[in-house]
Amino acid sequence: MAPSLTTATNSSSKRTEPAANGKSKSQPALTNGQTALPPPVGGDQLERDPIETKYRDFFWTYTEEPHRTRRLAIIKAHPEVTKLCGPEPLTKYVVAGVVALQLVLAHLLRNQPFWSWQFWAVAYVFGATANQNLFLAIHEISHNLAFRSPLANRLFAIFTNLPIAVPYSASFRPYHLTHHKSLGVDGLDTDLPTAFEAIFLDSILGKSFFCTFQIFFYALRPMMVYRIPLTWIHALNVAVQVAFDYTLVALLPAYFSTHSLLYLLLSSFLAGSLHPTAVHFLAEHYVYETVTPTAADPANQIPIPETYSYYGPLNLFTYNVGLHNEHHDFPAVPWTRLPQLRALADEFYRDLPYHESWNYVIWRFIFDEGIGMRSRVKRKQGGRVVGGGNGKAAAAKVADWKENEIEA
Repeated sequence: MAPSLTTATNSSSKRTEPAANGKSKSQPALTNGQTALPPPVGGDQLERDPIETKYRDFFWTYTEEPHRTRRLAIIKAHPEVTKLCGPEPLTKYVVAGVVALQLVLAHLLRNQPFWSWQFWAVAYVFGATANQNLFLAIHEISHNLAFRSPLANRLFAIFTNLPIAVPYSASFRPYHLTHHKSLGVDGLDTDLPTAFEAIFLDSILGKSFFCTFQIFFYALRPMMVYRIPLTWIHALNVAVQVAFDYTLVALLPAYFSTHSLLYLLLSSFLAGSLHPTAVHFLAEHYVYETVTPTAADPANQIPIPETYSYYGPLNLFTYNVGLHNEHHDFPAVPWTRLPQLRALADEFYRDLPYHESWNYVIWRFIFDEGIGMRSRVKRKQGGRVVGGGNGKAAAAKVADWKENEIEA
């Protein structure tokens, strides 16, 4: 690969476009020190999936992901920001409380008919909110932010997984950390919709289907992109979860029943469906800005905003995941200290586009023809897979992973 090109612009050079919240927001044309990746040798066109170019394409770019650049700039301007990094002891108590809540509700619904409105109402209002909270607790724990010991975090994630009823915490971590290291990189970032999804779900009906069943897309898509090797922690995750589910159904008939397990499963499904707290999946990295033809042309190397924050009240239930620019800039800062990071580095965040309402996010995603499955920034170059690989999709799929790398 040719050496990276570094383009520096005056900090006052900005382009103004309509923001996701309907207000005009100023956005830097190219932040100081941001690296522009050179076009592939032999031409200025990216190699794209033919099915993508035949229809509406993703937003392709030659620029590197913005978070590393901004992190270095923030550390230089505010070196004290590093003191915000490290585990948050409160996390384990919140998790314990939510797990206990779900067990109590599973007990209370043990004799309630599955198709009754009461069963579904409790699952939607309380169960889905609780399990989305546990999803995001596992997200926190995957960054080693509950305990200092990596092993303690892995084991606590398995405990956190219990009310979700399906084992996934061990597999989530390497895929999620790769998402951080390889944001938008085609073939590495499994948060990106596949070309199939982008084409066949790019309609009001298709987007509605995706939003309703998105938990299945996020569960199955990573395995379609590349597979990670199984380790003892994966086996333990499966064994503990199966034992827990079996206990609820068969070993404690005085306290739980099959309906108790169905409640937990339904809670997990609704937590990744048309639920207010599930909207963060759509709000974090889909492009809600109006992208001009000039910016959409990757040859112009104009950065397109690809991460969006949200500062509303639903952060109270979701470990402040709405502060997503802040989280990607500093993944080692726990949820309780992200507001401090935002306040400390205000000059870096105040002009970034953000969402004022998650409800409006899902409304626009479904009904706005300019926003959909292909409204994501993609890059062919850069990034790496956590655990091995050289930053290319082909290498990631056959990378010589080692167990200690996956669990590092």
